[in-house]
Amino acid sequence: QEGISEQDLHLLGFILESGKAVIIAVNKWDGLSKDQRDQIKKDLDRRLQFISFAQVIFISALHGTGVGHLFTLIRQAYQSATRNLSTSQLTRLLEQAVNTHQPPLSHGRQVKLRYAHPGGYNPPIILIHGQYASFLPESYRRYLENFYRKALKIVGSPIRIEFRDK
Repeated sequence: QEGISEQDLHLLGFILESGKAVIIAVNKWDGLSKDQRDQIKKDLDRRLQFISFAQVIFISALHGTGVGHLFTLIRQAYQSATRNLSTSQLTRLLEQAVNTHQPPLSHGRQVKLRYAHPGGYNPPIILIHGQYASFLPESYRRYLENFYRKALKIVGSPIRIEFRDK
């Protein structure tokens, strides 16, 4: 009923920095009016943009509404965070992403992304090798992160993209 506090945002910042999977459960949902629910949904969308990969579920612990679905989301987030990815799969997706949206010129040089491979899991780390790859702007890194998230169906877990120059 209080909405999102600064302490909630601070905790989410720590979770994001540590690279852990996260599900956001909003409790006491049944005690709110429709207007309050709509306002809270808008507030969540606005204030949680920095952790957009997290799934939000509305529950009522008193009545048990949504609690069963919560554990399904937890399993999905865990599977996404610990999933084994193959080099061939990641490279193929990189080629698709580059064909869809070419990397911008950086310092007057054309960036060429060669291949990608897994660098770890929990959270998934994707290492991308190429020519002048470390010069890519943050916006293109976010584009690749979102592209991989959608293509690999990763939910509830961050993805870390790291660039390595040739």
